[in-house]
Amino acid sequence: MQHARRLDRRAHLRRHPADEKPERRRERRQIQLPTSLQFVRRLSATNRRSGQGREAVKTSTIAILAIYLAFGLIELWRSDLFRKKEQTSADWVVELVSTVVLLFVTQPIVLLSSMGLASLLIPQYAGALAGLNVFAAILLFLVFDDMMQYWWHRAAHTFPLLYKLHRPHHNGRYMSVRLVYRNNIFYYLTMPGIWFSGVLIYLGLGWVYAGYIVVKLAVIIGAHSDVAWDKPLYRVKWLSPVMWVVERTISTPATHHAHHGRHAEDGVTNYKGNFGNLLFFWDVLFGTAKITRRYPPSFGVENLPETSLGEQLLWPLITTGGSTVPETAEPASA
Repeated sequence: MQHARRLDRRAHLRRHPADEKPERRRERRQIQLPTSLQFVRRLSATNRRSGQGREAVKTSTIAILAIYLAFGLIELWRSDLFRKKEQTSADWVVELVSTVVLLFVTQPIVLLSSMGLASLLIPQYAGALAGLNVFAAILLFLVFDDMMQYWWHRAAHTFPLLYKLHRPHHNGRYMSVRLVYRNNIFYYLTMPGIWFSGVLIYLGLGWVYAGYIVVKLAVIIGAHSDVAWDKPLYRVKWLSPVMWVVERTISTPATHHAHHGRHAEDGVTNYKGNFGNLLFFWDVLFGTAKITRRYPPSFGVENLPETSLGEQLLWPLITTGGSTVPETAEPASA
């Protein structure tokens, strides 16, 4: 009798999974769910819940393209957008590939991935900052995106491995809107500011990001264009005090062109400084600003061997040994 009871108990323990209640089976599947799939599920749930992250990415991408088009048309009208002095056959390829990859692959992946990670680590804070004062929200982006990009950019001109990712940006021997996102495809993938932006969007600030990125890109693209919008303003004497403030607040063609100068001895070039993207204020604050209200006579890198098209885009997957950090002038004070 006891033997029969033991057999019955064992049979009960070996009950087929199909005999379990549906709720129990779902619970077991959820417990056994791999972390990678859990990440995807939570990211999808986050997007379905608000749609804010996806809309922010979509809006910012459209805005970036519109700004590019506007400045590109100005450059086409005032200078030769498609045939720059000293450009090579590889320049267009590097610029086109790096820009398309950033806008349609890297930026969306990084923003959505950082939102997904936030949903795993701090799910209780989804949308927690949605009601934050707009000026406080902008300040958060200025610190966690723009200032972080300043330090990332500065690090790229300090550490040889990071310079490998950034050198393509300086390989062009001209200034143009074409250079704005000309970098190794891994440069932006590892940029802390974009990851922080995704977290801020997850916290409910996507609506601020959509406007912030429009302003930031307008400043950055304008600073790279060879149609220097600040040059005629410097000639207006009564605007001099205003421009004194402007050139210490945001990046201008004069200050950013100096960062792209080829020869440190020309008195204008400052490729060991003038790292600011939206705000030039970070250079003023951290002692890397050089303001001359003049423009370098030539652009590019000096004292470095040539690097291949493949290395520019895909280092460290493709290497030719051409990129190192050049000797640079000491930063000058503002």
